[in-house]
Amino acid sequence: MIKKNGSYRSELREKMRGGEGQVEIQHLWQPQDEMKSKNRLFAKLIIHPGSSIGFHKHENEDEVFVILKGEGEVDDNGAKSVVKPGDSIITGNGAGHSIRCISNENLEVLAVISAY
Repeated sequence: MIKKNGSYRSELREKMRGGEGQVEIQHLWQPQDEMKSKNRLFAKLIIHPGSSIGFHKHENEDEVFVILKGEGEVDDNGAKSVVKPGDSIITGNGAGHSIRCISNENLEVLAVISAY
């Protein structure tokens, strides 16, 4: 199956998980409908300048972030780090994380949440 850019279902979330500002979620593939694997999310997150996803934990699942564009600050279970394109983060096994855009351009992140 092939999907063309621009055909993805998109939604805007205000103050996502207690964060600031606005995050756009482009659902690249729909778990349970288009995917048979145990994914809960397969999406591109577009975090606008000054916006963030608040700190949250992942129990019985992993979330992987791959930074595609922009610059962000990640709180990786208490350790803060600046991330740039090509960097990746994995959070799971009860650990938590948050991410915020610290550049003047959107922070674009490929996000996949897989259950175990």
